[in-house]
Amino acid sequence: MDHIRNFSIIAHIDHGKSTLADRLLEVTGTIEKRKMREQVLDNMELERERGITIKMQPVRMKYHLNHPEQNEGQRGPEALKAEGQEFILNLIDTPGHIDFSYEVSRALRAVEGCLLLIDSTQGVQAQTLTTLSMARELGLVIIPVLSKIDSPLARKQEVKEEIIRLLSCEATDIIETSGKTGEGVDTLLEEIVRRIPPPVPEISQDGPFRALVFDFSYSSHRGIVVYLRVMNGNVKKGMPLRFRAANRSFTVLEAGIFSPAEKAVETLSVGEIGYIVTGIKESGFASVGDTVSYDKDTTPPLPGYLQPHPVVWASIYPESQDDFDLLRQSLSRLKLSDSSFSHEEESSGSLGRGFRCGFLGMLHLEIITERLRREFGLTLIVTTPSITYKVQLRNGKEVVVYSPAFFPEHGDIVRIWEPWTQVKMIMPSDYVGDIVRILFDHEAVVGETETWGDRRVSLSVTMPLRELMRNFFDAVKSASSGFASLSYTISDMREADVVRLDIIVADEIIPAFSRIVSRRVVEEEGEKSVEKLSTILPRQMVTTKVQAKAMGRILSSHTISALKKDVTAKLSGGDISRKKKLWEKQKKGKKAMLERAKINIPQEVFLKMMRSD
Repeated sequence: MDHIRNFSIIAHIDHGKSTLADRLLEVTGTIEKRKMREQVLDNMELERERGITIKMQPVRMKYHLNHPEQNEGQRGPEALKAEGQEFILNLIDTPGHIDFSYEVSRALRAVEGCLLLIDSTQGVQAQTLTTLSMARELGLVIIPVLSKIDSPLARKQEVKEEIIRLLSCEATDIIETSGKTGEGVDTLLEEIVRRIPPPVPEISQDGPFRALVFDFSYSSHRGIVVYLRVMNGNVKKGMPLRFRAANRSFTVLEAGIFSPAEKAVETLSVGEIGYIVTGIKESGFASVGDTVSYDKDTTPPLPGYLQPHPVVWASIYPESQDDFDLLRQSLSRLKLSDSSFSHEEESSGSLGRGFRCGFLGMLHLEIITERLRREFGLTLIVTTPSITYKVQLRNGKEVVVYSPAFFPEHGDIVRIWEPWTQVKMIMPSDYVGDIVRILFDHEAVVGETETWGDRRVSLSVTMPLRELMRNFFDAVKSASSGFASLSYTISDMREADVVRLDIIVADEIIPAFSRIVSRRVVEEEGEKSVEKLSTILPRQMVTTKVQAKAMGRILSSHTISALKKDVTAKLSGGDISRKKKLWEKQKKGKKAMLERAKINIPQEVFLKMMRSD
């Protein structure tokens, strides 16, 4: 155990976590040079395509500490004692986007220390503060690392001063690295060994086996594969174990480590991070934060993780109801690899049977729907994303509403409550005026401001979660030329002045287009929606009316003319009455068609309406 170091890399999005992880794997010889590629720990096609990390990924490295050229005065006695010995370094690479901060929190519970990576071209950003507070709450050892020092845009001295102020550390504590060139990576590895403490057993090194589940995946051949941190004892193939929360027993089919591919080992011991194959092929038994222990163990389970609460809800329907069972199986499979995703069955009069799904943010929603299309070949209809509201009705009841389609009628509502968020924003001071105007437009309340080095300002803001989803991220990025960063946390429920906006196509409400908007902008939003839908909806064989309705009245209306055949094209001349006769016949035919016509709304229309322009 003295030769094990468990650590994670945390940072704001795009500060170079995955690139630095690549260099650590290369320098330690974990992956042969001929097999190296960029983002080697990002296994998903979407991760590599978008250049972001979505799932945390553990990996085990071996490192030989041996630097005889350094003199004794520069190093502590522990480092000297360990010189020339082999160390096992367990790294968990984490996502940087705010939507996947739950992945970060789970990774940090499985380690003793972390590398706080800060981009030398950008400095401290909003998500840097969020991930740092997570690490501090868990009492982890934090090693500040300055990345991208090879960039011509690097501002090393200014960013170092920000780090010193943030962590109250010395300049010598900050390690300068470049994930691109590998500069400083050797020094970083030595500091990981020197500063991060070895794991400590929960009871005793020889005590009964107990492990904390921090993630899991599913294999159609091997069943559920559990990723765990061994807190006590050891585990090997053939041992009878039990999920404590689910109270389900199983026999270990295989125990192994990540290098970075799964590699079977004889024994997983206390302090190590690895996986075990359970053979269980039903969903619902494995859960993040559960304790895996001996089958007969009666000691209390380990403290686990708080369950993530979805903040964004959207309904997903198959385009063809024949695919409903495939959609159910696909969602269950995704749930096995993403514990923060939730779903339950629902039905709609116009869209048929589908699922109401909960997500941690808009990017999370986008990733899940894209995976359903790519990995399972599904064609989907996704409703406009919404959040959770608490509504008090005139009959005294209080209901929780997840979907705009089930929002009570305007006349039945007495009061509505909605979730608010605490937002932290960091931006160059030149953009503060434009950002404040956007904040006013999104009903935000600006709190304290703080000045950072290099003419940067941080704002603490409270605002409705509903407004955060209404193009807020895009508006801030656009107004700040991409220099502003932000992170948010859900705070409390407050009273809201909102109404349901319905879009009616050919006298039928389309639930996928319904959404909850602020009363002050409902007319403007209704006009925008009608205009947008009228532009992208293909013309039908009959005249189609598109309307926006809220508070019991029509706010906006637009009529799309029908596709018509030129019935008089073959007439070369003659009396006008011949043409009128044909036009009248066509008009009667269109009227008869309208009574039994069904408006066809293609999948692309739903997608375009969901996207923000």
